[in-house]
Amino acid sequence: MIERNLYLNRLRNSIDKPLIKVITGIRRCGKSAILLLLKHELLSRAIDEKHILHLNFESMELADIDTAEKLYKFVKTTIKDKKRYYILLDEIQEVEKWEKAVNSFFVDLNADIYITGSNSRLLSSELATYLTGRYVEIDLYTLSFEEYLLFRQARSGIKPPDIRQEFNGFLRSGGFPVLQVADYSEETAGRVVYDIYSSIILRDVVQRNSIRDIELLERVVKYVFDNVGNKFSAGNVADYFKSQQRRIDLNTVYNYLNALEGAFIIYRVPRYDIKGKEILKTMEKYLVGDPSLIHAVMGYRDRNISGLLENIVFLELKRRGFRVFTGRSDEREIDFIATTADKKVYVQVAFRMEEQSTIDREFSPLLEIRDHHPKYVVTMDNVWHDNIEGIHHKHIADFLLMETL
Repeated sequence: MIERNLYLNRLRNSIDKPLIKVITGIRRCGKSAILLLLKHELLSRAIDEKHILHLNFESMELADIDTAEKLYKFVKTTIKDKKRYYILLDEIQEVEKWEKAVNSFFVDLNADIYITGSNSRLLSSELATYLTGRYVEIDLYTLSFEEYLLFRQARSGIKPPDIRQEFNGFLRSGGFPVLQVADYSEETAGRVVYDIYSSIILRDVVQRNSIRDIELLERVVKYVFDNVGNKFSAGNVADYFKSQQRRIDLNTVYNYLNALEGAFIIYRVPRYDIKGKEILKTMEKYLVGDPSLIHAVMGYRDRNISGLLENIVFLELKRRGFRVFTGRSDEREIDFIATTADKKVYVQVAFRMEEQSTIDREFSPLLEIRDHHPKYVVTMDNVWHDNIEGIHHKHIADFLLMETL
């Protein structure tokens, strides 16, 4: 198995810390593999395998353990002594009111607890009050470009010689790990991703949110996918459907968008007014959990290239722990303002610097910002390389592989 050290290091640093570790992310992004790698890490620390309880609730073997009470009873009867146990619970959302059981493990047992789930609302229910102050959340994403290269090298045994050419493959195939453990034709890869998408829609969106009009939901998905990289509001979605002789009220649009966000199919990117220093309530961006989802549902279309590049940069910023906003300064737009507790980065994303108007559009908003935080214009340009007044122009492949931003 290929170690994904970005996440493994976070888990290594949390071992035996008195907190429940909650790992969340879109289905098939590698949560189960991360738990298995964590198990190997525990075994390497000479922890007795009998003291590692690893349960995957998508397995039919555990189909009967579907309530908190049954889970608690099963774990209690499995634990044989007072020594520390390591409890690894995969896809815990399949267990009704699981928070009650996990909270009891935390209180009653000498246990270090790790759980995974495929819904960002995993800890948003009223039952999550049981875990308040007792957990740390670790967000897991599909493969980064750096991880994609590691998978490619592991499969071929050869370090990829042309990073920028490899990025073209990453752009088309996306980051679901299952696609990188074997060679697939583009048609087969598309079917695999579409099956992942269908499973998420059914299990994490429709069933979990009791949605009845699946056809209307999928039309909303296609609207979002078709507008990746563009700003729009729920009102824009409703107006679009009205123009198509389909009526949908704003509350339904909001509910569908929230359900899709909860399943990590989409991410909402708030809009930030740089001069007013406030988050705006309208015209947000929605980006996608992995670009391959767009290809699987909509087909690969070159005209979407700018939005796809934005999507890839956004996911990289999120992987690195940034809070990400889209920015406005007067009437100018900035694709991303990314912040942590002690850092801020500005990023513009474009396809190529083919005309002076494109150069002006991408660099001018950043030139107006008079602070000393890093500023980048990220493109796929292989010809135009200039930096302007301290603003760095990077090919996207190089940007994604930067050690620090």
